[in-house]
Amino acid sequence: MNWSEIRRYYPQQWLLVEAIKAHTELNKRILEQLAVINSFVDSVTAMQSYRQLHHEAPERELYILHTSRETLDITERRWLGIRSGVS
Repeated sequence: MNWSEIRRYYPQQWLLVEAIKAHTELNKRILEQLAVINSFVDSVTAMQSYRQLHHEAPERELYILHTSRETLDITERRWLGIRSGVS
């Protein structure tokens, strides 16, 4: 589903969604197709579910979103990992 369809089916809810089809333009993540994994009454419960699912499957592109947002404005951040060597 796209974001406008999701907003119609899940009004005023916190959602855990997975990006099925997405791309990046000018450091913005464009989510073309999404799958709703679950809905929640509050952000705390949604984040707990996100953490558990992300731990089980870190390769999935997951987001916590509230359907009050008319449009999605997601900035992509590049994280530099810190590596340490064992002597």
